[in-house]
Amino acid sequence: MKGSISFFILCFLVIYPVCAQKKAVIRGNITDATDNLPLVGATVLFDSTKGTVSDTAGIFMIEVLPGRYTLDIKYIGYKSKRVVVNTVNADAQHVHVELYPETQMLDEIVVSANKYEQKISDVIVSMDIIKADRIAAGNTTSLEYIINQSPGIDILDGQPRIRGGSSYSYGAGSRVLVLVDGLPILSPDAGDVKWEYLPVENISQIEIIKGASSVLYGSSALNGIINIRTAYPKNKPFTKVILFGGLYMNPKREALVWWDNQPVLFGASAFHSRKAGNLDLVFGYHGFNDGGYRENEWDKRNRVNMNLLYRDKKIKGLSYGMNFNQMIHDKIDFFLWQNADSGAYRQNTSAVARLKGFRLNVDPYIEYYNDKGGKHSLKTRYFRIKNNYPDIPDKDNAASYFYAEYQYHKRFLKPVELTFGMAAAYADITSILYENHTSLNGSLYSQLDWQMLKRLKLSLGVRFEAYQLDDTWEYTRPVTKTGMPDWLADGEYPIPVFRAGMNYQPAEFTFLRASFGQGYRFPSVAEKYTATSLSAMHIFPNPDLTSEHGWSAELGLKQGFHIKSWTGMLDFSLFQTRYTDMIEFTFGIYKPDSVPIPTFDHIGFKALNIGNARITGFETILGITGNIFSIPVTLQAGYTYIYPVDLDFDTAKNNSSSGTNILKYRFRHSVKADVELSWKKLSTGFCLIYNSFMENVDKVFIDPVMGNLILPGYPEYREQHRKGYMIVDHRLSYQVVGFLQVALITKNLFNREYIGRPGDIGPPRNITLQLSVSF
Repeated sequence: MKGSISFFILCFLVIYPVCAQKKAVIRGNITDATDNLPLVGATVLFDSTKGTVSDTAGIFMIEVLPGRYTLDIKYIGYKSKRVVVNTVNADAQHVHVELYPETQMLDEIVVSANKYEQKISDVIVSMDIIKADRIAAGNTTSLEYIINQSPGIDILDGQPRIRGGSSYSYGAGSRVLVLVDGLPILSPDAGDVKWEYLPVENISQIEIIKGASSVLYGSSALNGIINIRTAYPKNKPFTKVILFGGLYMNPKREALVWWDNQPVLFGASAFHSRKAGNLDLVFGYHGFNDGGYRENEWDKRNRVNMNLLYRDKKIKGLSYGMNFNQMIHDKIDFFLWQNADSGAYRQNTSAVARLKGFRLNVDPYIEYYNDKGGKHSLKTRYFRIKNNYPDIPDKDNAASYFYAEYQYHKRFLKPVELTFGMAAAYADITSILYENHTSLNGSLYSQLDWQMLKRLKLSLGVRFEAYQLDDTWEYTRPVTKTGMPDWLADGEYPIPVFRAGMNYQPAEFTFLRASFGQGYRFPSVAEKYTATSLSAMHIFPNPDLTSEHGWSAELGLKQGFHIKSWTGMLDFSLFQTRYTDMIEFTFGIYKPDSVPIPTFDHIGFKALNIGNARITGFETILGITGNIFSIPVTLQAGYTYIYPVDLDFDTAKNNSSSGTNILKYRFRHSVKADVELSWKKLSTGFCLIYNSFMENVDKVFIDPVMGNLILPGYPEYREQHRKGYMIVDHRLSYQVVGFLQVALITKNLFNREYIGRPGDIGPPRNITLQLSVSF
């Protein structure tokens, strides 16, 4: 007994002095070495397994026993750094750590792939990035212009398609979800995007995901997403003002000219950003007046936007803010030509509809980082749309959309990333055209990303979503079975959608990826309930239209390289997309049962669930930078091939112009390229777009009778233009002084005549002079 007591006393005498030692504190701040901006969420490790992360101000704090410690600081997209700190003779030590960005294309940082920051080389899907300087270089007044230059992306009359994933749907519904700062910006009634509303003057970068993304983003992400990330200020205030003016030149075919004086376009934009203590402020303005190259088509708009972010002084890691965007516009869109000859640039007078519109979104949000690697965020959006047609009041419509999403992300010190979220949305729609409706949906999602081995990353995600339109419910993926409980009287029960993928790095600059993702899309109100006519073309409602589902799979290789002064990246991917109950507008006779004999008033288009489809293909993309005779050169180019087929094609009910099972309104071959060269104060660049012949359109458009009734001259025009087209744009800029730049932008340099959807001939050569002032 005495021996035991002596042993415990001895242990106490040895251990107590150690435990009683006063702890020391290591404080530090982590910044970007190039602009001194704080790095949020940087990992700080000591003793290999212990550590913390930096907060919204880039600050971290660690309590340790007195001693000598080696800190390993890591941040995605930056070179890691090791710092030695000695706390033996001090109660506290402060360190300032500057990290330098990685400079290779493989190290570009994105957030859209998994809803948190990661290198583009680490993602499991194909992804493109468009930087802000490229947007400004082309005098982009509407984002569809610059997005259409990305490989595998087509925007057909305003509707985005990724790798042939969509047809033409007359402005209703989208299989590509467009977001601004991670929040949906599709209209709640038509389910479409108005590109001119998006703030081109206030963008840090655009991220495009190719393939089903519904697990993280929900309905409408069936074919992929386009996420526009707005800008935030650096340490120094920055202001940029752009003035521009231009005109449309005469097309090669003289019969198309309808004007006496050249149509003109002009506008201005402004951007200002600054930090004021803990407050970040961004302001943007854009004004544009386009006289239009087609008769009875023009656009006038003004847009303002603002970003506010405040870092709380009292609560470490807490920040909150609000983003705002508003636009008023007055325009007439072009829909139907008068004929294929002298009337191709003249709008059919029966289709002319002047629109006076208003759009507004207000996005309050709050974020909280804790020192354990966790992040809580709550993002909300109020989106208001009001469209007035002064000459056709029956088309007036308005919609209010409320959206909220909570997300929790945990970055463990071990190689595990956990994301969990929930979202809810409500829409109130008022319209004579498709009546009044309300919708409500809610969803839950989660994703786990695990670096299983040093070079192997695995990803697994799941989502469940329920959607109510008026009194009708739909789910992510309903499955019909018999013998279900009584409360499922219709025999349907909902199951979630899944996503899985891997990224393996067999060599230093080599990355292999594989992914599989399921998707779904609830039909828009406009697809289900629109009833209207344009000249001889009628659109019929289909209240029984149901959601479409599908999946996409991909195998990809991303290879980085460095040869002398040249660095770059080559990406190759094989992909397949499948659709079930695919929604397509289909031409036919749609008469009520009470009408015995159909008339021309019963012939037109209706959105139908046509069946199953498959799209297979491959894509290769090259990005490279280097020098030719000391002249910096940047090249980005890509080729996409698709083979889109209707698996339920019925020759007896053939509705395609080619009489084959090729899906309508697709380009099998597509090439996109952009090259830029700089020499002293001079820069020049070329952008090339090639699309092969659109093999299949609706059969009615080439019918000698109906085709000429709807689009006079189109059957003959199509026969005379059975080939693809190539468009080249050119830009030339000169840096007059440090703050002043002058640029000349020529679009459709070789003045080619080309056509997208039936009856929609593209603009002739147009030239714009741009003046840019930055300070």
